[in-house]
Amino acid sequence: MSLCYQQFTIAYRRRLYHLRERKVPVGEIARQLGRHRSTIYRELKRNTFHDREFPEYTGYFDTIADDIAKERRRRLRKLRRHPRLRELVIDRLKAYWSPEQIAGRLAEDAANPVRICPETIYRFVYCKEDYGLGLYRYLPEARRKRRPRGSRRPRGNVFPADCRISQRPDFIGNRTEFGHWEGDLLIFKRELGPTNVTSLIERESRYTVMLKNNSRHSRPIMDKIVHAFSPLPAMARRSFTFDRGTEFSGFRALEEGIGARSWFCDPSAPWQKGAVENTNKRIRRFMPVDTDLANVTQQQLTELAHHLNSQPRKCLGYRTPAEAFAAYLREGG
Repeated sequence: MSLCYQQFTIAYRRRLYHLRERKVPVGEIARQLGRHRSTIYRELKRNTFHDREFPEYTGYFDTIADDIAKERRRRLRKLRRHPRLRELVIDRLKAYWSPEQIAGRLAEDAANPVRICPETIYRFVYCKEDYGLGLYRYLPEARRKRRPRGSRRPRGNVFPADCRISQRPDFIGNRTEFGHWEGDLLIFKRELGPTNVTSLIERESRYTVMLKNNSRHSRPIMDKIVHAFSPLPAMARRSFTFDRGTEFSGFRALEEGIGARSWFCDPSAPWQKGAVENTNKRIRRFMPVDTDLANVTQQQLTELAHHLNSQPRKCLGYRTPAEAFAAYLREGG
C-alpha cells in the first residue's frame, strides 16, 4: 500500500461511528479524521449494515462495518482457491473482455456456482505477484494506464498532509467566496518540445488566465504565477488548488510571494478541480494537443483567454466571466 493512503482501521471506524451518533456533518467528520469527504461517503455507503426484516436496525456500526470490509478483502482469495476460475478470468482478459463483462457473464451462468465482482478482478490484475503476467495490457485503454500499487514513489513528502484537499475549508468547495483559483498544466506533443501552458481559473467567476512556460520545472512556473497575480488585491488571490504533478511542487513560492495558500487534489481525482478541467476542454478547441507552441506568443494566449472570458456563461446568469470578475473586484474594493 502506498504511503499516500492508509486503509480505514477499526479505530477510524469507531471515531466515525461516534461522530455519526452526534450528527456531525460529513465535511467536519472528514476534517477531524484527516480524510476527504468522498472517502467518508464511500465508507458509509459500502459498509453500512442493512436489515431487511427490521429496517430500524439498519445503520453504520463500527464493528460490523469492519467485518464487512474484511469480508470484501477476502474475496480476492477466491481466485487463489479456485484455479479454474483464475484460468477463466485470465483467458477472458486475454480475449479483451472487461472485468464487468466477465463478472456479469458468470452471474448469469447458472452452471457456475462461483461468483466474482469486477472490483476483485481489477485488484487481481494489479496485485503485485500477478502484475508480472501483464494482464493490464488486456484491460480497456482508460484502465490500462493505471499503475500497480507501490510502483511509483509516493509524493507525500512533496505535498504534506496539511495541504490535502480534505483539509481545505468547505466554503472554497462550495464557491461561496471570491479569490480561490484552480490550476493545471496543458501539455502538448513531446516531439514539439517541453513548452506548455498553465491554465488558471477563478472558481467563483470562472475567469481564465493562461501563461506560457518554456519547461515543466516548478520554480519558473510558480514565479510566472506570482508575477501575473501580484497586481491583484489580496482578496482576489487567496488560494490555489492543483493536482499532484511535480510541476507544482514549488507551491511554497506562492505563499512567500503573494500570500496565497495551496491545496492539492487526491491522486487520480481530477474531478476535484472540475472548473479548470472544464476550461481546459474549451481551450483545446483552439489549441489541440498537436499545437506547436513555438509559434504561439504570450500575447496570443492572453487574447484567447480574453475570448473565453467574454463568452456568457449559464452558471453566471449569462454574465461573462470578465463581468463577474470585475463585479467581485468592485464589491471587494
